[in-house]
Amino acid sequence: MTTIYSSAALKTRQREVKDAALHDVVHITENGNGAFVLMSEEIFERRLQEAAEGATYEERLRACLRNGRADIEEGRYVEGMEAFSDALDKRLARHG
Repeated sequence: MTTIYSSAALKTRQREVKDAALHDVVHITENGNGAFVLMSEEIFERRLQEAAEGATYEERLRACLRNGRADIEEGRYVEGMEAFSDALDKRLARHG
């Protein structure tokens, strides 16, 4: 659940806001509109790491799709389980 405090709570409920920010991202509003976010450094670092891992995963997925499309365009594919099994056996024999 999203934790939201008004900017006035930074003055009147400082300990409560800080405690909440130790566990998750806290949203701070001004005049009823989102204005700021507050979080611990640990959460910030974790979120950065998660974003980096997500971006890496997406780039690897894009590369796989590009390579797959190129393989299909250049005829490097097999159709059916028997052809797949034969191609796999040949590949395994070549690479040990």
